[in-house]
Amino acid sequence: MTDPRLRQVAWVARITLALVFIWHGLVPKILWLSPDELAMIQAHGLPAPEWVARMAGAAEIFLGALLLMRNRRWPVLLAAALLIALLLDVALMSPHLLLQAFNPLSTNLAALALCWVVWRLETEPKPPHH
Repeated sequence: MTDPRLRQVAWVARITLALVFIWHGLVPKILWLSPDELAMIQAHGLPAPEWVARMAGAAEIFLGALLLMRNRRWPVLLAAALLIALLLDVALMSPHLLLQAFNPLSTNLAALALCWVVWRLETEPKPPHH
């Protein structure tokens, strides 16, 4: 990508996407364990839901850090796949959360749009065939 404005847009989208993962890993899973986070884990019948939440939070923070690596595109694909998988999980296991303010549907769709922006802007166009 040669246009500096497009590079800037891609970088802002990457930073924002990274901050979404860092925030959602740190705040509701590690610093102030959210009752909704615990309930979603408990819906799966997993043991030690507090530990699972903290490990998931650490993984989200790690993914957020990976997203800040400009020369790596695969974390963007990983983020998109996780956003889709987690949204489907909420829809199946805790559908009542989709009715809440700032719910997983609106958050994940916005984050998926950021994934698309980063991927699209960081993909070099292919030369035309003659």
